[in-house]
Amino acid sequence: MLTIDLSQRIAVVTGGLGGIGRAIAGTLRQAGARVAAWDLTSDPEGFDDETQVSVAADVTQESSVAAALAATLARFGRVDILVNGAGFVGNEVLMEELTLGEWNRIVTANLTSVFLCSRAVIPLMREHGYGRIVNVASNAGKDCNPYQSAYSASKAAVIGLTKSLGRELAESGVIVNCITPALIDTPLAKVLTEATRKVAFDKIPMRRMGRPEEVAALVAWLASEQVSFSTGAAYDLSGGRASY
Repeated sequence: MLTIDLSQRIAVVTGGLGGIGRAIAGTLRQAGARVAAWDLTSDPEGFDDETQVSVAADVTQESSVAAALAATLARFGRVDILVNGAGFVGNEVLMEELTLGEWNRIVTANLTSVFLCSRAVIPLMREHGYGRIVNVASNAGKDCNPYQSAYSASKAAVIGLTKSLGRELAESGVIVNCITPALIDTPLAKVLTEATRKVAFDKIPMRRMGRPEEVAALVAWLASEQVSFSTGAAYDLSGGRASY
């Protein structure tokens, strides 16, 4: 039987207090990892014991990422796994109505955060000759959504970054992959308009939304030593919606 064993591993999950992020953090802990959940606010009541810690961090800011990493290293000593799960959908508007400020906000949250957090931990992973980076992209990065040009473009860029970084680190022991979920049943999905949710739902052959724990299970596998010959890849999680 294939068993995911993350004992002795230290994981950082950005957006770790959100719907998907919290599920990922919980699944990694069940597999034996100790987890630092980086999010805009901390949750000392729900995330503070020997196996987990909540760290307040704005992952779009270089100085905040550095401070969060320092706090994580002070607590756990190293980082073996990074899950870049922080993200932001933004408003649904025609592109000609999209302001530069909103564009920058969405792209920074979804793409720049992946760059900053990955860049911060890669030297540590290189030093140990081991690491797993899992980026949470989106099916919108492949089958792009109307009225979500910034979100779709930023998630497509995360897929491209994953492929580039995976090849860059291919001989280092650090493996980089991403997942491309379709509509997942989280509070973030409720931000979408009813019409957009219906369109997204109708494109899923399984005729249901994904569940956070299903996302978490795939992430846990990608974060494990079981994945040793796959890097720079995008793993579909769309109920059959994705066409490639």
